Amino acid sequence: MEARAEDLLPVEYFHIVFTMPAEIARIAYWNQKVVYGLLFRASAQTVRTIAADPKRLGAKVGMTSVLHTWGSALTHHPHIHMIVPGGGLSPEGTSWLACRPGFFLHVRVLARLFRRLFLDGLTDLHRTGQLAFFGNLDHLAQADTFAQWLAPFRKTEWVVYAKAPFGGPKQVLAYLSRYTHRVAISNQRLVSANEDFVAFRWKDYRIKRGDRQKIMRLATPEFIRRFLIHVLPDGFHRIRHYGLLASSVRKTSITKIRSLLGVQRAEQTAEPELLHEIAPLTSREPCPCCGGLMRIIEVFRRGQKPMSRAPPREQAA
Repeated sequence: MEARAEDLLPVEYFHIVFTMPAEIARIAYWNQKVVYGLLFRASAQTVRTIAADPKRLGAKVGMTSVLHTWGSALTHHPHIHMIVPGGGLSPEGTSWLACRPGFFLHVRVLARLFRRLFLDGLTDLHRTGQLAFFGNLDHLAQADTFAQWLAPFRKTEWVVYAKAPFGGPKQVLAYLSRYTHRVAISNQRLVSANEDFVAFRWKDYRIKRGDRQKIMRLATPEFIRRFLIHVLPDGFHRIRHYGLLASSVRKTSITKIRSLLGVQRAEQTAEPELLHEIAPLTSREPCPCCGGLMRIIEVFRRGQKPMSRAPPREQAA
């Protein structure tokens, strides 16, 4: 989090979500590494292309993308959460071009380019033999059949939506800390569990008004199956940075942008209380040895050595 605080800019940040049709998500589950990778690339290229259009923003932008694969009921629902600074560098790199306050890019324009890039990429994966099919979709292994099956998706409206802009860099940092490393379900949503059933809270987004919170009760094997759907392939990176925020150019880009904005290094001195607030979240995980609660006894910065101290004693009964 300290490293991410150093990258934050004193500009408005936007939150965009890219998802895919449920039918294609089924293929994504069978081919997670290549299709999830395509989801990252297509969504990033979409934002970079539209933002670079002189009729839109006309700027080179950067973004941080986070992959989530679950819905509230632990169903398979792969989608990208993208965090984008509200502006970018001019094509010559000599000025900062800010977007309109409260508005980044038109989501319908983003959705249509994303649809084309993703479907073209999926076709390329099929052509190069990188897709596998099973069950009642095994006939899609044939090129002509796959092209025919894919055709209707080129005419439907895909879901790309923008959430309310973040209130500022501090809210961006809070989001990154709480949601980038989350798993499909947290302990706080669990209501009860035994050998036969697991009950947990979920949010029914089909309800437009009123209380969306419900309790779902699943057979324990089905709960485990749904949870394991969201275990990613070994070595797969679910947080990626693109454009001006790509790892190879991030430091140079951030330095140039701050210079153009007339500001110094990110206001990380204003964030220690946030970092302190976030750190205790890790203590919710039980001890891997005894299963008991773990207490944070010290927080130290990157490169700093922890103080030498004995483990805390148990209080006398």
